[in-house]
Amino acid sequence: MSQASLLPKTFRDWFKSRGWKPRAHQLDLLAKAREGRSVLLVAPTGAGKTLAGFLPSLVELSERRPSRGTAKDRRGLHTLYISPLKALATDVARNLEIPVAEMGLPIRVETRTGDTPSHKRARQIERPPDILLTTPEQLALLLAHAEAREFFKDLRRVVLDELHSLVTSKRGDLLSLGLARLMMIAPQATAVGLSATVREPDDLRRYLVPQRSADSLPLAGRDKGWGSESQNSARSSARESIAATVDSSERLPGRTTPTPSPSPQGGGETPMADLVVVQGGAQPDIRMLDLDERLPLAGHTASLSMPAIYDLIRGHKTTLVFVNTRLQAEYTFQELWKLNDDNLAIALHHGSLDVSQRRRVEEAMAAGKLKAVVCTATLDLGIDWGDVDLVVNVGAPKGASRIMQRIGRSNHRMDEPSEAYLVPANRFEILECRAALDAVHEAAQDTPDARVGALDVLCQHILGMACAGPFDLAELYEEVRSAAPYAGLSWEDFEACVAFVATGGYALRAYERFAKIVRGNDGLWRVRDARVAQQYRLNVGTIVESSMIKVRLGKSMRSRPGTVLPRGRILGEIEEYFAETLTPGDTFLFSGEVLRFEGISEDEVLVTRAGSGTDPMIPSYEGGKFPLSTFLAARVRAILADPFEWDRLPPQMTEWLLQQRRRSIVPGPRDLLVETFPRGNRFYMTCFPFEGRLAHQTLGMLLTRRLERAKLKPLGFVANDYGIAVYASGDIAGRAGRDPGFMDELFSQDMLGDDLEDWLAESSLMKRTFRQCAVIAGLIERRFPGEKKTGRQVTISTDLVYDVLRKHEPDHVLLRAARADAATGLLDVRRLGMMLERIRGRIIHKPLDRVSPLSVSVMLEIGRERVYSDNADEILAEAEAALLDEALA
Repeated sequence: MSQASLLPKTFRDWFKSRGWKPRAHQLDLLAKAREGRSVLLVAPTGAGKTLAGFLPSLVELSERRPSRGTAKDRRGLHTLYISPLKALATDVARNLEIPVAEMGLPIRVETRTGDTPSHKRARQIERPPDILLTTPEQLALLLAHAEAREFFKDLRRVVLDELHSLVTSKRGDLLSLGLARLMMIAPQATAVGLSATVREPDDLRRYLVPQRSADSLPLAGRDKGWGSESQNSARSSARESIAATVDSSERLPGRTTPTPSPSPQGGGETPMADLVVVQGGAQPDIRMLDLDERLPLAGHTASLSMPAIYDLIRGHKTTLVFVNTRLQAEYTFQELWKLNDDNLAIALHHGSLDVSQRRRVEEAMAAGKLKAVVCTATLDLGIDWGDVDLVVNVGAPKGASRIMQRIGRSNHRMDEPSEAYLVPANRFEILECRAALDAVHEAAQDTPDARVGALDVLCQHILGMACAGPFDLAELYEEVRSAAPYAGLSWEDFEACVAFVATGGYALRAYERFAKIVRGNDGLWRVRDARVAQQYRLNVGTIVESSMIKVRLGKSMRSRPGTVLPRGRILGEIEEYFAETLTPGDTFLFSGEVLRFEGISEDEVLVTRAGSGTDPMIPSYEGGKFPLSTFLAARVRAILADPFEWDRLPPQMTEWLLQQRRRSIVPGPRDLLVETFPRGNRFYMTCFPFEGRLAHQTLGMLLTRRLERAKLKPLGFVANDYGIAVYASGDIAGRAGRDPGFMDELFSQDMLGDDLEDWLAESSLMKRTFRQCAVIAGLIERRFPGEKKTGRQVTISTDLVYDVLRKHEPDHVLLRAARADAATGLLDVRRLGMMLERIRGRIIHKPLDRVSPLSVSVMLEIGRERVYSDNADEILAEAEAALLDEALA
């Protein structure tokens, strides 16, 4: 039978009426569905991936006999579609209704997201649609429902859209566990993964099918490099105490290293889905916006480019203007409205907006009523608005795959080139945009490596499965290990997670509120009571949003020096993580003023005006920003190091690099340039690893500890994606001159040993990481019926627990989860280690008598992150002019 004959006449006629022919990959997926195969489809934007993913389901449902409505004949859920974004699920549902209606198919399509009314959700459980479009969080809720087995028992297909974006975070871990449960409930179901940008297809192919053959990872492997011998001994003792929580009869010591079993699909010992790759697609028309204006050396607003962006919007039918943060979205939208003399229909779309406003924007875009939308990552993926003929990305792209994803929103057709502009906001971003343009031209990808499943997510999943019904420990272990991120999960780690959900762990087992599941006389584990199940449903998910805290101007009491009362006006809001880095007396820039941090009063930051002449010294820690990918960072270093590449850069960039070469050195691609110079009454050290903000923040914190031990009196540091500036009272250059090996010692790899461990023990950032893990694992609930905990309440609760666990149970599963998160995410320790290895023996120290052109950019970071006022650009411009005059004098 030919593939074309697999398509019923109704469908062939529909394609013909549209002037289309079924594409080969669409027929491939139909054929593989008939064979009961799971498959990963990798295809460029506009190739009809979504229709390909749904085509087998539409054909099967069109051939299914009609339901007569009786309990015996009632049809169950056939296809489950999972999207990373609510907006994408809604858009796909809207597009799917078109062929269903035009072919008159007896198919009911519905969405289920956080915006779906409760009465509709209840009705969906009772009368499932044929096709349900949802999100990972809603899938977790459905699987925790008492009716989950009945609801999913007839499931035939799971469609995972934009799979590459789902699997790179804890949301992907949660989804993998949900997929494992689905395959257990409905073993006849197959999975279809859809993606446009894939670096390692095999990682995604494994994700789509149950894994049965991965060896377990011993517990010591998870903690490698983090603890001393004494700490590991304490962990072993704590592990024994945790294991005592679970009856010894349930232990499976032989399961620590499971025996491989035959692959259900793909052959060999590593099960994988089939792979279909679509080649071709028009080369995108992408360029960098080149202005006559000289770009600043720091800042991310791109204010100089706003008139040019407005002209691009005016000259195209529909434009998506992407930015990287919500703050940038608000700023860009306001600036474009100031220029909007033509009264163009320009809208705003980001995750903090009310759902009704987002829906109005999406519907207006679908109807072709908008000229432009300023948006964040909320519209990165899959939105199929054919009228979009231009994408503008404001700021550096940070990753090749991310910018290719965004570019694909333009023209959204395989045979038409996507048109896009990259808009650098400062001169360093010119380098990054140039590197991204080269990557797009080569179709290079930089998606992250496959994840190891997080233990805090597993804890949440275990509680959800208990909410669904009683479970057997050994059976759940095997089910969890069938999920690709957890294929190497050891029995000891699984046991520790169950013990945590059952008691809170050894140190917390005396507190009844931490006990959420119990073991019955039948040997099965079940949820303790209905209240625990309700709390789970209110707090499910892995996204822990940053909490905001108000900044209030305080008033000093003359009668009681040192006492400040919260009697002034509210100046605005800052994120809680920044407030956590402050201690009384620290100063920071906010709303164009230098403020002195006095403390936290209830749920507000209390400040006073610091007065003129005060230099804010506290670094910001912007962990929520997109990090510069390793792939793009290497390309930026290569461009910087090769003068022949400078000819491809705008003249203002070339001139700046020539000035740097005259005044100092331009480093090679594997070198680390370290510059030292005096300024005012301080001594500065700058370096340029080009490894991203997260790794640089960690490096800066560790460098200041080492400089403190060297008695050079460090005062603080700042970091951006490209470099670091440390400032001190002691003469760093003088010390390096007296001790030729000083710089090598300062940047040696052993800083990731005891230095890192000691710093983590003192740092509030580790507490923040633990707080996120505790919320995800369910130790601390954010939401209660009718109320929600403030971020401050959650902070106090988790900080107390953190201190108790560090003292009494250092091997607690959540402390291990927090250390793993810190190493791979918040602190980027792995990437920092790779950088320290790369620069070993290649550190170039250049002592200067004043700041260099290259160092000006990172020096401007001092205080910059806290400038939110309207005159922020003017403040930066003045500072830059002064520093450049000094550098080029």
